[in-house]
Amino acid sequence: MAREIALRRPGYALSRPFYCDAIFFEREMARVLRRHWHCVGHRSQLREPGDFFTVRVCGESLIVVCGQDREVRALLNVCRHRGSRVCTEKAGRARGGVFVCPYHAWSYNLDGTLRAARQMPPDFDRRTHGLKPLHAAVVEGLVFVSFAETPLGLEHVRTALAGSAGAYGWPEAVVAHRETYPVQANWKLAVENYMECYHCGPAHLEYSRFHLYARPAALNQEADERVRERARALGVEIQECDYFGLKAGPGQEAADSVRSALAEGAVTGSEDGGPLAPLMGRFSDFDGGVTFFDVGLTSNFLAYPDHGLIYRFVPQSVDYSEMEVIWLVRGDARAGVDYDLEKLTWLWKVTSVADKRIIELNQQGISSRYYEPGPYAPMELHTERFIEWLLAELR
Repeated sequence: MAREIALRRPGYALSRPFYCDAIFFEREMARVLRRHWHCVGHRSQLREPGDFFTVRVCGESLIVVCGQDREVRALLNVCRHRGSRVCTEKAGRARGGVFVCPYHAWSYNLDGTLRAARQMPPDFDRRTHGLKPLHAAVVEGLVFVSFAETPLGLEHVRTALAGSAGAYGWPEAVVAHRETYPVQANWKLAVENYMECYHCGPAHLEYSRFHLYARPAALNQEADERVRERARALGVEIQECDYFGLKAGPGQEAADSVRSALAEGAVTGSEDGGPLAPLMGRFSDFDGGVTFFDVGLTSNFLAYPDHGLIYRFVPQSVDYSEMEVIWLVRGDARAGVDYDLEKLTWLWKVTSVADKRIIELNQQGISSRYYEPGPYAPMELHTERFIEWLLAELR
């Protein structure tokens, strides 16, 4: 890996082993991915004590649960007896405030402590056999976890999200829909694809119709500034910050945000550019724009005035990953009354299906022994910065 990093030509894509070598993948997982914070969902999924959902992160299954004290916790879904999965449901409420292993019926409290272990000897110490916890944090309604013993600081993230997710009312939002897309490709290809819109014109006609982000940045400067002014006139100040935490400081998790305009007459991410759901957060009207923001390596978000999206990228193996898309609406919005779920999810369903296809084609080409890295285009600046940041972490 050190040799491949040293040989890499600046401004060019990564070499084949970064996408095809299982040893490289394990190195990324151990040295980088498990150090950072990853979004796993939204606080509205955990309304009452005992509410939980299971999720995969960095190759591990987690139980994310609301405790009796209403604190959010993340527990490794591995029984401390002989390693069985404890929780097999995707989401629900723990019966009686207890998780029971289906194998030998060891039971665990909502904070992960072992409540009971059948027929164990008198000298068995229950205190040392609780479910293993991870660090968990809720920031502006978003739930994050980290595998690090000493996780990166979240002060920069809190500041960045207050000026993005906070302005859009995400702490009070609810999940309208979740969709997972299996992707037969390395996780970096999925993230790299998300970071650039050089591909949007050829691959996403539906998205490109109304989103000026699909065009070169130089053509959009006036429109983007009009969106900023329009938001300020509505009393909504959205803080934009440096890409990939260049201002985050040492020991801090990276976060960034950027504003972009929609085409004239479009107000949100819909099939016809028209409204989809009740306005959220500080918005009393549509400002004609969208905000993109990111945290760490795998957590990406976009916010319209009437709905939002969480994009989770989930590395699973060297050539397999998943994309989970979570749609958010205002907390009191009712499906079938205040919004049509099919219309709400249409744009990012067709976009994600197209992304899955082009990412998998990318992996197929890179897997060829004849693959040779090519240069990044100007519209791939964010992707290039992502790769430079990742390589610095690996060094």
